[in-house]
Amino acid sequence: MPPRRPQVEWPPVAVPGQGLRSDRTVPSGDGGTAVAGAGDGPRREAGPQASEAGDRAAASGEEVQASGLGAGDETGTGPHVARGPEGADGPANPGGSASRGDQAVSEGAELLTELRAAVGRYVVLPSPEALTAVTLWVAATHLQPVLQHAPRLAVVGPTKGCGKSRLLDVITETVHRPMITVNTSPAVVYRVIGKNPPTLLVDEADTIFGPKAGDKEDLRGLLNAGHQRNRPAWRISGPEHKPTQFPTFAMAALAGIGNLPDTIMDRAIVIRMQKRKAGEKIAQFRSRTSVPALHRLRDRLDAWLTPLAESAADLVPEMPVQDRAADTWEPLVLAADLAGGDWPGLARAACSTMTRYEADQDEETALKTRLLRDIRHIFAKRDDPEALRTHDLIEALRSDPEAPWAEHGANGLNAYHLANLLRDFDIKPANVRFSDGRQAKGFTRNKFRDAWERYCPEPSAAANEPGSPRQRGPLAPPSGPVPPAPPGLPSGPKRAR
Repeated sequence: MPPRRPQVEWPPVAVPGQGLRSDRTVPSGDGGTAVAGAGDGPRREAGPQASEAGDRAAASGEEVQASGLGAGDETGTGPHVARGPEGADGPANPGGSASRGDQAVSEGAELLTELRAAVGRYVVLPSPEALTAVTLWVAATHLQPVLQHAPRLAVVGPTKGCGKSRLLDVITETVHRPMITVNTSPAVVYRVIGKNPPTLLVDEADTIFGPKAGDKEDLRGLLNAGHQRNRPAWRISGPEHKPTQFPTFAMAALAGIGNLPDTIMDRAIVIRMQKRKAGEKIAQFRSRTSVPALHRLRDRLDAWLTPLAESAADLVPEMPVQDRAADTWEPLVLAADLAGGDWPGLARAACSTMTRYEADQDEETALKTRLLRDIRHIFAKRDDPEALRTHDLIEALRSDPEAPWAEHGANGLNAYHLANLLRDFDIKPANVRFSDGRQAKGFTRNKFRDAWERYCPEPSAAANEPGSPRQRGPLAPPSGPVPPAPPGLPSGPKRAR
């Protein structure tokens, strides 16, 4: 029989013209009560153990570490837990007795390692950090009832065949209450999200948000609002046409070709998939043999995290990032801290590396998009010739006083810089014979057409698009043998290249 999900009471949603109940109590798992105020999440009035630990902390001025989770240390292998508001601390032993708490740490770390191996067995992720992030995101879905934020998992790639759908297949069998769809509407999502929401899994998300998908602002608004708890959507509903609030809070994974809208990407753990190289091996995913073993992992995750969920609601992990990035990554870091072992350090390293990469890509993307626009303007000023010499194109770019190209690099934009900036768009210089009979390195106009249409379309062409997708380069994928199957997973599926 599956363990009972914790009943954590969140502050009510503010309704115009109605007051909020000031304080109310709900049962607590450590012998005390949780007090929920109108302006914050559940606070714990500690039971005997937690009260004693809090008194010691108040006397020494030190933070209280939950003994069942392992103490944080300088190596980063233990959980890093900050105290909650008004001195509210987690229970001294969220797993029960001291021996049970130690067992929970060992079990959680081992279980996450098995889950990581299971994901890596069927899919080549773009980096070890991405594999860590996916593993922890799956674990975080089982803590959904006590989370303040529900990070999105954006699984994107430049083309088909990068493993996006296969990754969605694997995590579907391991997340909490999966609901997978290849297309959906806001009305459906509004009605399936409740107090115990499912984990939304949307494949082919590019068909929802792409330039030919039409107006999907309602769905994008729903996904944006659902990143944070207590952001309901109000609709007129029922035969009496009463204003009705629909919850939006739910974990969600979206897979598709190209970038999702910026507002979703900004709230997501971004996994940039790539096609596998010849030497990168995976195991075949087959429902009959693979799914039962993944379900056993899912059930073990739920059995491990459910008893800890109420305690986890009071923990505030130390984060290496701030603002929205911290909101997005906190559930993953929290799951890692609950596991202990090497996972707290792995989680924070993945958080720092992947958020820094996305920030760098934003700046580089803006520069590349500016380059495409400027080159299109130069071709237009010269009556759209079939090709331009590399030397002439560079001189025209550098002569624009409002553009950054004269100061790009140490001595301004050169042929190497130009080729490097255009490489991700598959635009390369070639030997071109011009109308005067001379042959020189240059760029043909036809090579730019696709990139212009995708990344900087004319205003008339972009009028109906919900957002302009932006090119972002992938992290280098790892190579090596197929990861060994964790206990419970079949070791015999045929390997495919």
